[in-house]
Amino acid sequence: MRVVVVGLGYVGSVCSACLASRGHTVVGVDLSEFKVGCIERGRSPIVENGLETLISEARAAGRLSATTDIARAMPGAEVVLVCVGTPSAPDGSLDLDHVKRACAEVGHGIRSSGTFTTVVMRSTMLPGSVEGELQPVLERATGLTAGRDFGVAYNPEFLREGTAVADFFGAELTVIGAADPQSAAALRRLYDGIGGELAVTSIRTAEILKYANNAYHALKVVFANEIGRLCKREGIDSHQVMDLFVRDTRLNLSAYYLKPGFAYGGSCLPKDVRALRQRARARDLELPVIEAIVPSNDRHVEEAIHLIERFRRRRVGVLGLSFKAETDDLRESPILRVIGTLVGKGYSVLLHDPNIDMERVLGANRKFVEEELPYLPERLRPDLREVVEGSDVVVVANPSKEYRAVGALLRSDQVLVDLVHAVDRASVTRGEYHGLAW
Repeated sequence: MRVVVVGLGYVGSVCSACLASRGHTVVGVDLSEFKVGCIERGRSPIVENGLETLISEARAAGRLSATTDIARAMPGAEVVLVCVGTPSAPDGSLDLDHVKRACAEVGHGIRSSGTFTTVVMRSTMLPGSVEGELQPVLERATGLTAGRDFGVAYNPEFLREGTAVADFFGAELTVIGAADPQSAAALRRLYDGIGGELAVTSIRTAEILKYANNAYHALKVVFANEIGRLCKREGIDSHQVMDLFVRDTRLNLSAYYLKPGFAYGGSCLPKDVRALRQRARARDLELPVIEAIVPSNDRHVEEAIHLIERFRRRRVGVLGLSFKAETDDLRESPILRVIGTLVGKGYSVLLHDPNIDMERVLGANRKFVEEELPYLPERLRPDLREVVEGSDVVVVANPSKEYRAVGALLRSDQVLVDLVHAVDRASVTRGEYHGLAW
């Protein structure tokens, strides 16, 4: 393919060289004569392992060139990768001015490209930036319509400095956010044979993904450092602790727990987080991330209450009382706080849980019910249908298998509030479906 890369900074230089090495004809564009001159001489404008060799080879083969004039680069361009920086504004917001100027120039060039051109944003930008701010710039500059006369897409980059070339070729996942099928097809061709899985999604999903990735990476750094500070104060080898921590790939380094759902609860997580916070305070340590876990979890419970109250309907049925499916453990189950709030405000509440039978509730669970949930026995129903039929708002609070098909039981005047992403939205053919964080 004929590819134009606008911006020969870190991302642009790496993309240009790597794509050219795969047989594409690439023209890099940058205002910097130094960067353009480096490419033209077969040199790398940045320090990056293996990059200069790729540039030299691609330049010698005639597949890579560079210019300061975007009009010279655009004829025949099938794909334009916009790799211009998106710095922070003084107030911390995103500054898209450089990208907008680049898009305006690209737009003028599209009119003379002579082919369907897909403009692909690679710079990190917030959801709505491409379709809400940059696509209009392109349409004004071209006088054409996006999706019909030219394509628009977003392709987040996940390159690490120092290993960027290896990351480009060895990517486990390449994400394409495309607004039209022709643009998605163009990027499939562009990345054919590169990296692992290729996923096509909406532009807004692709935009937020980079932020989710980087926020999580930052969180991991801070979390490890906070554990390290506490370990040092306790006289423990923090590296030994974290070396053991990362060996667990079933829970610690895995997809487990990393799905939007309801708040955590149970007999372990609440108790242990509280104890860790208290020990840090006793050691006169400030651990902001660990301190924030409990209030963040509490806030999520409050969001569930607000969502249920929003419908202003007084009959509520709650499906699932234990903090997780396939257990009868009610201790610190977050849904109980929701139920307690609703009962306290005079709501008529019916309850169901396939694993809770008051005749079999014994020991600590029995004591917990008697002391904290005196209203439970009179509101608990063994029949799921009775709870659904007697409620205006049906709340699914744990993913027990019995609840996955509850959408088929709803009337058209009912609302389903799914706190745990247990019910397929498409299965709710009558009534309303509302997820807590989706």
